[in-house]
Amino acid sequence: MQLQRSEDFLGHPRGLAFLFASEMWERFSYYGMRALLVLYMVEYLLTPARMDSALGLDALRRGLEALSGPLGPQPFASQIYGLYTGLVYLAPVLGGWVADRWLGRARTIVIGATLMAAGHFLMAFDRLFLIALLLIASGCGFFKPNISVQVGELYAPTDARRDRAYSIFYVGINIGAFLAPLVCGTIGETVGWHYGFACAGVGMVIGLATYVTGLPSLPAEPRGERPPRTAQTRAQFRRSFAILMLLFLPSALFWAAFEQQGNTIALWAAQSTDRSVDVFGRRAELPVTWFQAFNPLMIFLFTPPLVSLWTWLARHGREPSTIRKMSLGCLGVALSYGVMAFAAWTSDGAQASWLWLLAYFAVITVAELHFSPIALSLVSHVAPPGSRSALMGVWFTSMFLGNFLAGWLGGFWSRLASVYFFLLMGALGVVGALIVEAARRPLSDLLTRHAPLLSNLTPPRADMREF
Repeated sequence: MQLQRSEDFLGHPRGLAFLFASEMWERFSYYGMRALLVLYMVEYLLTPARMDSALGLDALRRGLEALSGPLGPQPFASQIYGLYTGLVYLAPVLGGWVADRWLGRARTIVIGATLMAAGHFLMAFDRLFLIALLLIASGCGFFKPNISVQVGELYAPTDARRDRAYSIFYVGINIGAFLAPLVCGTIGETVGWHYGFACAGVGMVIGLATYVTGLPSLPAEPRGERPPRTAQTRAQFRRSFAILMLLFLPSALFWAAFEQQGNTIALWAAQSTDRSVDVFGRRAELPVTWFQAFNPLMIFLFTPPLVSLWTWLARHGREPSTIRKMSLGCLGVALSYGVMAFAAWTSDGAQASWLWLLAYFAVITVAELHFSPIALSLVSHVAPPGSRSALMGVWFTSMFLGNFLAGWLGGFWSRLASVYFFLLMGALGVVGALIVEAARRPLSDLLTRHAPLLSNLTPPRADMREF
């Protein structure tokens, strides 16, 4: 594979700029649609007058009710949300396999982007609602793991810039996620749901065009060229897989709590939050979907000081290890839901100030920065050549389980008092942190045995030398 050598994007290869922009627009489309999805279902699609308008929706409800009992609009919407977002992170297993063994990453990404654009536009038609969700989830599975792997492949095995590249790439994700609720969400809430979904489709088309334009700047990838499978590479794959499996359940618990942002947190913002603010002496009300922009906005604000803190701690030999950062991320999720539980308890049934949501998003954003980009870099670091997309897909499967759990647990929103629901979400974070810490010793042993197999690829990162 020929690596891109020109460096004219923040000291990185030019290809990173195209991957950054492509992912930014893909996330714009995904989060734009996600910001509207639960509200659209609860307030529009799942109302008695329209319940039968979507093809297959009644059959899906009967199937879910056979497993969980009768479902009102909110629990049914929550389960659809969980199934959809779960499939978004299950499909990468297939997308990674197709790229590694058949089409190559670039072709697979183009197919995925095309499927997603089609799905977003089909969301404009109520009758095709479930078909649209399936297209978006399938397309994301082809797109997501492969573009994440391509970031790492821009760099030579010993290039220490890879971690910084993933941090830059993560900013692109969150620029799209920040703009999406403000644009798609506002259009969907004020003009019409279907216009908001169509706006997400336009964003995906821009992302596809950006990626195709940037193909000459990406590493060459001959189809069908795979490294030979030797005893060494098989051992490397087994150890990489074991490392991911030890962190699989904590990741699922982390995302089960984190992904309530687009589900029950959106409902809390709509139903239980005083969203009024003073604007130049006049009262105005924040749109519900705008709260979905808080998290990505805080990613921009918090990433530089957090990275600077880690750099300062590293100079003094006190930077948290990879495993410690991930356990702190789980604890941060628990703390964020502690904030929401306190807000629900003190409001005592009345509408709570929107400042509680601001505090919640601040805490959960710090938690995310300790978990999500660290995990992506870890997977890229330990995965052997020829299996990187597949192992990235395996990692995304933990997010599938987390999102599926998020939807199932979200069904309890209408059955439990808010304070108890938020405490339940906080408990997921605590359990995740305990599992990560319990896995410290076996993870350290696996990585130590894995290091000789990686020695011809990349030197060990400072925060991976000791788990």
